[in-house]
Formats: sequence, structure tokens, C-alpha cells
Amino acid sequence: MPLAPPPQSPPSSRRHPDRPDRDDRADKDDAADVRALLKLIAVGGATEPRRCLLEQFRSPARALAAGPAAWRQCGLTPAQVLRLCPRDFEPSPRAEAWLKRPGHHLIGWHSPDYPAQLRRAPSPPLALFVAGDPILLWHPAVAIVGSRGPTPAGSGHASDFAQAFVRSGLAVVSGLAAGIDTAAHEATLAAGGITVAVLGTGPDVAYPRANAGLLARVASHGVVVSEHLPGTRALKTHFPARNRIIAGLSLATLVIEAAWQSGALITARLAAETGRDVFALPGSIRNPLARGCHRLIREGAGLVEDPAEVIAALAPQAQALAQDLRMRLDAPIHPGEEVVIQTGRDSATQDADYQRLWLALGHDPTTMDELVTRSGLTTAAVSSMLLLMELDGRVQAQHGRYFRNR
Repeated sequence: MPLAPPPQSPPSSRRHPDRPDRDDRADKDDAADVRALLKLIAVGGATEPRRCLLEQFRSPARALAAGPAAWRQCGLTPAQVLRLCPRDFEPSPRAEAWLKRPGHHLIGWHSPDYPAQLRRAPSPPLALFVAGDPILLWHPAVAIVGSRGPTPAGSGHASDFAQAFVRSGLAVVSGLAAGIDTAAHEATLAAGGITVAVLGTGPDVAYPRANAGLLARVASHGVVVSEHLPGTRALKTHFPARNRIIAGLSLATLVIEAAWQSGALITARLAAETGRDVFALPGSIRNPLARGCHRLIREGAGLVEDPAEVIAALAPQAQALAQDLRMRLDAPIHPGEEVVIQTGRDSATQDADYQRLWLALGHDPTTMDELVTRSGLTTAAVSSMLLLMELDGRVQAQHGRYFRNR
């Protein structure tokens, strides 16, 4: 039985055509916050003081407007303060251009859409550049990591476990690297599941370059995440930092084939330090790529031979994370605005818009655009209500198409 049905689209607040001035003000405020957050990202240096600023002022724009005294009080260094001071400081024209494209988002520490799992992890990033549906980052997930040069058996294990996780309702997180990462992403996409690619580059830079096509497919059908500004190239120091995000977004990390010293072991250590489960597949004593897994098992990682063992261990955490998502859906994005959906089937089914969407749905898979046309609702409203229907088990999604579950 699936742990949780996979949501497909982020929650959104309903726009009111009779209140255009209010919507225009909200758009201007959002644009100011985006530019301010880009400046805070571009400043670099220690993340914690900048998180402190966002926590104190609850808005990047207000945080910047607070001025140098407030910045220093939150712990920004003289170098960071100096970089923030010039009014003509242009953080990243490439990032602003990237964010204007459909499906691209910037989620800051101050945002209620910041992933709950990652927020609880040590050293969470200040912000995330996201290509795809941001709400997928809240979905219960397992990280699959391992060697960049696996054996055929190792690649097969990654594919088998990924597909089993998809059937159970879990998402699969990995780092888009060659080898085990690629096998896990490919298998998840083939099974119609949710896959999350966490990059050590900008969100628009594939590493290795051979995975550029895979990066585009993950962005279209899953979600791509990076803490780096668009255009950022691969640096050796970026990848251990990337691994903390992989571990932080996941309920558990599964290691499949890893050498004695490898990046996969770093991810596993970070997961353990975060309080998440770590699992490893054993292998032949003659296989050098099994030594890292054996080391993890000796240090306390769970030895697994079957995906069902991982799925059973994670069921309670997956349900808890699903509840976090339900609570998030109850909160409006802009204070005072009406929320499109409510948790609880009874309250939702009494809503006239919900009924219009239900009548627009059929038993054959239907695209989002078709549902918008049939129902006459906005894309934001349709995507939000579809998410609730999926959480209630009334709708299923497959390859971006939706249909009634019963």
C-alpha cells in the first residue's frame, strides 16, 4: 500500500479579479523580496547571520531596508555589510532572467514553502533555486547515492530500489552524478514517480555535461534544486555541501556501492548526524565498491536486501511529513487572503469550485491545461485542488496527467 499519494503542484492562494490593486501590490512586494534575497545570496559568507536577518524581519526586502546596524547585530561580517551597502549592487542578472522562466522559483528561509525536512537539518541553505514543483520537496523521500562507476549489478540495484520506492509512494532524491545517481533518477522517471535532483552547480548547469538531457527531464517531471546562483560552475567544494541538502530533504539515505572513501559516505554521515536513517546494501568481499557499504553497516547503518525493509522502516516518518504538508496547505501565502483549499474531505467537497473540477475530471488521464479549460478555473486554483484530491486518495497523477481514482 502506498505510503502517501504523490502531490504534483505547489499550493497557491486564489487571486481575486475584483481586487486588482491588492494583487498588484503583492506582485511588487514579491519582486522586491526576490531582488533582496538575491542580494543576500550573492553576498556569500556564513549563512547563519543571514538566516537570522530573515527570521527577524520576515521579509528579505525589510531585512535589507533595516540597514547596517541591524545587519551587524545579526552577525554579518564587515565584508558582508560592505557588499550589501551600495544601492547599485546588482546581485545576478542571470538569476533574475532564470527566475522569469515558467516553472522556476526561489524559496528563501523566510518562506512557509521552505521544505520542512530541510529546515530541521543542520546548516540549512539560505535559499533554494527550484526548477519544477516546489511542493514536491515536501514529499516523503529516500536518497539513493553511490559510486559514479558502479558495476552492472549496482546500477540494477539502484533501478530496482527506486522503482519499488515509487510504487510505495516515496520520492527518490539523488545528486544527478554519473553512475548510481543517474540510474536512480532514470528508473524513477521511467516508473512515473517523483525524483529530486540536488545540484552542486547552478540550477541551469548539468554536471556531468552528459546529464544535460536528464536534468531537463527531471525539471519537467520532478524537481531540480540548488543553493547556487544560476550559472554557477562545478567546484570541488560544492559537492560535500550539496550532500547535506540531499540528506536533509530525505527521510533516509540508501547507499548502493561505495568505495572506502567516497562522497556517498559523506552523504550517509550527514544523514546520520541529522537523525535520519541510513541503509546500505552489502556486497561481495572481493568488490572494492562494497567496502564503503560494509563500513557503514559496521558503524550502525541498516543492512537491507529488499526495498520492503526500507519502506516498512519509514512508514511512520512518511505519515508525519504528510501531516506537515496538510498543515502547510491550511496557511495562506499572503496573510489575509483566502486559502484555495482546506484540509479535510468534507469541507473541500462542499466547495463549488471543487465540484467543478471534479466534474471536469474523468477516468482517462487529462492534462492540467485541459482541466483548466474544462473547469474555467485558474491554473493555480486547479493545481492546489488537485493536490488535496491526491492527498485524499480521490485522484491519481501519472506523467503530468490526472484521473479519478474511484
